[in-house]
Amino acid sequence: QVQLQESGPGLVNPSQTLSLTCTVSGGTIATTHSTWSWIRQPPGKGLEWMGVINYRGSTFYDRSLKSRTSISSNTSNNQFSLQLSSMTPDDTAVYYCVQGGLGLPFGSWGQGTQVTVSS
Repeated sequence: QVQLQESGPGLVNPSQTLSLTCTVSGGTIATTHSTWSWIRQPPGKGLEWMGVINYRGSTFYDRSLKSRTSISSNTSNNQFSLQLSSMTPDDTAVYYCVQGGLGLPFGSWGQGTQVTVSS
């Protein structure tokens, strides 16, 4: 079974760039037709899909976040990463890396990592 684990800072200063990494085990991010997403959940709100990267390294982003979001992958380490720039307190959320997205059903989820934006 595929397992995902997020890693990164729990606290980010306003205006800084958040960098999170998802390490995948039990599966390969380069598997043909596979896709890998980032999803977040702000406190008291629903899940928000942020973007996805596919097995070829092509990316697609939510329109509202596109200007601040970058997703990349490292097939050698079987990892994919999220960068979100110009962080504000509204970006405070639990961030999840997820198997699937972009037409494919969501499968395994990481446990989530809390990110708080505060000075």
